[in-house]
Amino acid sequence: MTLRAFPFLAFLLSRRLLAGLLLGLLGLLGAAAAQADDYTEVNRLLGARQFPQALARADSYLAAKPRDPQMRFLKGVIQSQAGDTAQAIAIFVQITQDYPELPEPYNNLAVLYAGQSQFDKARDSLEMAVRLNPGYAVAHENLGDIQARLASQSYSRAQQLGAGNAGLAPKLALLGQLLAPAAAKAAPPAKAP
Repeated sequence: MTLRAFPFLAFLLSRRLLAGLLLGLLGLLGAAAAQADDYTEVNRLLGARQFPQALARADSYLAAKPRDPQMRFLKGVIQSQAGDTAQAIAIFVQITQDYPELPEPYNNLAVLYAGQSQFDKARDSLEMAVRLNPGYAVAHENLGDIQARLASQSYSRAQQLGAGNAGLAPKLALLGQLLAPAAAKAAPPAKAP
């Protein structure tokens, strides 16, 4: 069986209409490529630690598309890596309000909160991230780290309040070993004497 076009289809697809459709399609493809180029360039600048340039490129993009969640997220990452934690937190909080279904901003908020020793806020953010995406392995790992940190704080406080509890010291020692690699990774490299 062969398929044939309907006779009125030739009328609809006149040369002029076909040319217009092709131009429109090329415009859409060009816009998508330009958008991909903006993301690629911002990521390249971020990877090269050229934060002012990355931020300028992100801001330029966001001037035209202020609600774009991906570029806003990248801007939050830029601010975070550039050391502007307050601004990064503000950006990620705003993304969670505008796009509450996205788990990644919650994870990044948790990392920033943990860096400020706001472990309860970090835990709450991570719990939201894993609630939104139960398969989000990084958020689960981060949640485990935060829970270990909170457990360490609770055991330390219990030890201060009841110095005679012999069961606390081994628990604190285990948590100290668990948390030590994270602290060692965060520490700046030592300088040669």
